[in-house]
Amino acid sequence: MTIYQDIPRIYTALAEWIACMVYCGALKRKIEGWQFALASAVFFVIQSVFLVFTRDVPEIFWIPCMAFAVFNMWLFLYIVCDATRLNLIYYLVSAFLLAEFAASFEWQLACFIKTFNQSTYLQVITLLITFFVIYTLVFSMERSWADSAEFFDINRNEALAVVMISVAVFGLSNLSFISENTPFSSTLRSDIFYIRTLVDFAGVIVIYAYKSRISEMNAQKELTSINSMLKEQYDKYRSYQSSFEMINIKYHDLKHQIAGLRGEKNEADREKWISAMEQELETYKPELQTGNHVLDTILSGKMLSCRPHNIKVTCVAEGQLIDFMHVTDICTIFGNALDNAIESVSLIEDPEKRLIHLTVTSQKNFVLIQISNYCEQELNIKDGNLLTTKTDKRNHGYGIKSIKYTVDKYKGNVEYELNKNWFELKIILPKNIA
Repeated sequence: MTIYQDIPRIYTALAEWIACMVYCGALKRKIEGWQFALASAVFFVIQSVFLVFTRDVPEIFWIPCMAFAVFNMWLFLYIVCDATRLNLIYYLVSAFLLAEFAASFEWQLACFIKTFNQSTYLQVITLLITFFVIYTLVFSMERSWADSAEFFDINRNEALAVVMISVAVFGLSNLSFISENTPFSSTLRSDIFYIRTLVDFAGVIVIYAYKSRISEMNAQKELTSINSMLKEQYDKYRSYQSSFEMINIKYHDLKHQIAGLRGEKNEADREKWISAMEQELETYKPELQTGNHVLDTILSGKMLSCRPHNIKVTCVAEGQLIDFMHVTDICTIFGNALDNAIESVSLIEDPEKRLIHLTVTSQKNFVLIQISNYCEQELNIKDGNLLTTKTDKRNHGYGIKSIKYTVDKYKGNVEYELNKNWFELKIILPKNIA
């Protein structure tokens, strides 16, 4: 009797279906409820019927049939999961290799148990326990990595590498089934199963290690960019501070000079000249007294940069409410938020619509920071998060991320809203959080 036989195709279909369901459960979904249930049932039926009915096809059609089965998996994940197309390639490969390993490992155990007991019930129990343990473990791992999912974003070269890894793993694991006349094939049926299971397991490990490495690299890159942006905003603040100190000194000196001139002479021409000097000095007069000198400096600096573009900035701020925040954090939040607002309104052709408004106020035990600007662009706001509209998404959007990173330090919340051509950034911070 041949102990090791081919894996029943219904087992393979079940393994592929559960593998896809693992990622449907771990990732954000586009569809829920009955739509998700219907899509899941249809995929399982199609995959099962297709694999069972193509069980005895000639060897030459085996690869095309497997390709079609993989395409079915991709289509199901594409319909259900909310992921980019390149990331979806990774999840497809992960699901496929996971299914290959789970089916091979389970069937190897089942064949081994058959040598002692031919019970069908025992075979079913083996199937259920094996699949439950493997897929529950993988699902738990995926859920535990959910917080770092935002750092996983592969490019085309990385997606191509993932595909090549999967092709190599699948080819090596099934090489002995196709041909026994290669340096990497085996003629013993038991060894063929060992090779397939071990190679599939190694493939799963490599794919997960690859994902971990990509996530670490992206996280490090993002942290470096955010730290660079934090330093940039603080450097701007220091530059503003130095400039305004000199302006304030000059302002007060000239005020005293004018007062002296007024007291010394009262000629009409001199009065006219002095009045012109005063009017010119008003341009450099400190415009804001919010109660927080860091916020005053940042706002004054941004207003200076707004003047050449005819951008009007209004402010109602109780600056003392943010005294508990570190200087660099104030620079990060207000510097980046105002830079984004200025960049947005600068694109508006009508100068009358180049408007920015800032509010810092108290609401019960929270501090509300709201920065609004008129906006004629179409913004991509998804799940309450503002996504960059720039083509190179991997290297942009760090201003927004640095704001969220800073707000998270104070256990606060960031919200975005586009309401009747007004874009609103709302930040809520608990009071007096160290």
